Amino acid sequence: MTLTELRYIVALAQEQHFGRAAERCHVSQPTLSIAVKKLEEELGILFERGKQKILPTPLGEKIVAMAGQMLEQAAAIKDVAEADKDQLEGPIALGTLPTIGPYLLPQFIPLLQETSNKLALYVEEGSVAELATKLRNGDLDAILITAPFVEADVVVQPLFDETFVLLLPADHRLANKAQIAADDLIPSELLLMGEGDTLREEVLKAFPHLNPAQESGVGVRTFTQGATLETLRHMVASRLGVTILPQTAAEAPLYAPNLLTTRPFAPPAPKRSLVLAWRVSFPRHKAIDLLRRAIQASSSAYWNYNTAQSRETPGVMVENRNW
Repeated sequence: MTLTELRYIVALAQEQHFGRAAERCHVSQPTLSIAVKKLEEELGILFERGKQKILPTPLGEKIVAMAGQMLEQAAAIKDVAEADKDQLEGPIALGTLPTIGPYLLPQFIPLLQETSNKLALYVEEGSVAELATKLRNGDLDAILITAPFVEADVVVQPLFDETFVLLLPADHRLANKAQIAADDLIPSELLLMGEGDTLREEVLKAFPHLNPAQESGVGVRTFTQGATLETLRHMVASRLGVTILPQTAAEAPLYAPNLLTTRPFAPPAPKRSLVLAWRVSFPRHKAIDLLRRAIQASSSAYWNYNTAQSRETPGVMVENRNW
């Protein structure tokens, strides 16, 4: 058996589909199928082939768990081997959430390229669970996600807090208000991502009365099956409702200024905390630090969070936290 074959069966157990597992491993489906069959000839039947899903057998579950541990150890060995190389040279694999990547990446990647032309950034989007697994296995070097996040042998560094704002049509009844109170929100008017989405859970935690599980039975309208924050923005632009977005996503230019507008929430305004996480064993600390600085320096949310107006010298912005 090889590490490649072990990586294939771990991916297949997680994806439960040969096509998706092959795509994740960047190989053709026949290549992955042949490798899995070869390993089963050596070890025994590892998967049940159903019409809808590919599920691991009891033997398969044990071997997949052990394979995951071996891949984590292999990633640690690779980290040690990389320690003697130039920390700012070569690729670095960053994972992020779909609600973060499209809005922060265009801001900090150009700055990262200006700072170091030897560092090549590879980016992948996924859920927190998917990103955490790939971080442990060494498929990703760092992940940019939201707090709270706790993982064994993983360093988690806070970046900044980002407030939520209400995105609404410019002629909406709430557009005349300077600040939005929780009671101003009507559940049936609000558009959110589907069940299990991290951003959705953060919004419902901040505004419990919007939870569709309330006895009234009138809940927010949700969108799944590949929906994105851009889907919600388009729906709002079509006057089908309002939505709550992180500041970075809401500020992204797309529509004419007289079509959509944003309004802040009354204090305490809801927010999310962005963090950068990487394995304790990852040796390229300078690359991680460069990535952190680029993300923070390019985000208006960071400067709103980390600077304050100097009373002694009007017009001068001073940091109130260590850079």
